[in-house]
Amino acid sequence: MLRLVLSPRWIAWHLLTLGAMTTCAFLAIWQWHRAGSAMGSALNVGYGLQWPLFALFFAFFWWHFLHLEVRSLRDAEAAAPTHEAATSVDGPDVEGERAAPVVREEPRTAAPEPADDRPSPFGPRPAGIDPSRLSDPQIRAYNDELAKLSARDQEH
Repeated sequence: MLRLVLSPRWIAWHLLTLGAMTTCAFLAIWQWHRAGSAMGSALNVGYGLQWPLFALFFAFFWWHFLHLEVRSLRDAEAAAPTHEAATSVDGPDVEGERAAPVVREEPRTAAPEPADDRPSPFGPRPAGIDPSRLSDPQIRAYNDELAKLSARDQEH
């Protein structure tokens, strides 16, 4: 956990949170002094009470996100197989010594092939919706017109 808290990303979050809380504290103090002056009003008292609540808001979410990150790291560590569980020993003992452990890896499955009717982000233009599947004749006519315009543009 200490390594997480001292990571560059979290140091930036610590500084940002402390800066926001300090700013809220200064604004609360300023509003309280303003409320006590001759030009002060109940509005300044309200702001003087709101700024500490904003500071608590920043502190709460800093704490919440830190705990979410710690929980996700613990879940990832729990899901990762340990070295002892991933190894097995094959073969007989040789002169009282055990054979070297053999690590068996789980076979990796290939990524599923994309379906033919799915749009490809690498093509010149994404595959459209099959006009025969559309129930609205206006949408079908609009798509037909777009297809004609696209074909005309590709000819030139």
